[in-house]
Amino acid sequence: MRALLRLALASAWNRRLSLGLTLLAVLLASTLLLSVERVRQAARDGFAQSLSATDLVVGARTSSVQLVLYSVFHLGEATNTVSWASYQTIAANPAIAWSVPLALGDSHRGYAVLGTTADYFTHYRYADKRPLRFVEGQAFVQLFDAVLGAEVAERLGYRLGQRIELSHGDGGLHGLDHDDKPFTVVGILAPTGTPVDRTVHVSLPALQAIHLDWLGGAPIPGLTITPEQVSKFDLTPKTITAFLVGLHQRATVFRVQRQINEFRGEPLSAVLPGVALDQLWQTVGVVERTLQAVSWLVLAVGLAGLVAVMLAGLNERRREMAILRSVGAGPRHILFLLALESFAVSLLGALLGLALVTLLAATAAERLAPFGLAALPLAPNAGEMQLLAAVLVCGLLVSLLPAWRAYRLSLADGLIPRL
Repeated sequence: MRALLRLALASAWNRRLSLGLTLLAVLLASTLLLSVERVRQAARDGFAQSLSATDLVVGARTSSVQLVLYSVFHLGEATNTVSWASYQTIAANPAIAWSVPLALGDSHRGYAVLGTTADYFTHYRYADKRPLRFVEGQAFVQLFDAVLGAEVAERLGYRLGQRIELSHGDGGLHGLDHDDKPFTVVGILAPTGTPVDRTVHVSLPALQAIHLDWLGGAPIPGLTITPEQVSKFDLTPKTITAFLVGLHQRATVFRVQRQINEFRGEPLSAVLPGVALDQLWQTVGVVERTLQAVSWLVLAVGLAGLVAVMLAGLNERRREMAILRSVGAGPRHILFLLALESFAVSLLGALLGLALVTLLAATAAERLAPFGLAALPLAPNAGEMQLLAAVLVCGLLVSLLPAWRAYRLSLADGLIPRL
């Protein structure tokens, strides 16, 4: 056995260039396969953690997926609103540690406008309970202050002190701009890779102020209330779109959820964001399956290259095989020699691929955070170990064809030169 191992090493070293290129192909294929698995898991974790450290999302009675879509991702529209009185009643529950109201409906140049309170910047968490962070400025203080998400500021080129105007609805119709009451940019948030990056944040009273002279989604003809006059009005919101809830004790989440779902003031839905986000991920799971399929195709190409190199090298090694047979090596030894060579290349390529993926994970954490990816783990998980085992099994299986051909070579065929 030791002699065969030495022969295999000597033969591989003699063909180090061709085997080196094959090893590179297997290494790259393994790296891509493991990277996709690790990034897929990180993307799933990041998607599920678009909202973190929040126990419940509450809105008008609807499906959990739809509630999360419009309250967290700002996609679609709410089926109904939540009265301010109901929000205050629920927020006063002794089991609730904090609550953050959310009001949606307006926009700015295609980006959603979110009306909320300053507590939003304190309690909102994403990914692994990461807090929102300001790269410039601060949270809104004055009535017409605005805080921009990272993408809004970057794409539109906004800076602190710049004045912006909001639009009613999605801004698709002409004449529905709130241009008489501009806002001033007072803060810009750091990138999060979540919908926060694509949001303009203003205060709830500010949303009330810009709609004082509006009725039924349109400005009231002949009525104009200037920014200087709005302070004379009651700017307490009458309705909100949804609100976030954090509890003193996570163990009470199901009890509080049931109490909200059975709230008699109006029909409400309280959903666990993690469960709803997991359900939502299932609807876009075809993307991760496509990535996995592409990775397996790349691996198949790498292994096909391994087979091609071994088959092409058989004609050059026929005399080598014949000499081995002549000195006592049986067909089983030849079969084992070629299978060992293929397995060794697959094993080395897989291990090097794992090492490269781990190195990339250790150095790319900060670069991946703006894309909403959770931190990549350094240690391989069970799924990656299964993929490595699959690579080794595939490498062993693809060696059977060249090994079978070598097994069929006869002593005379190897010794008699072809003319």
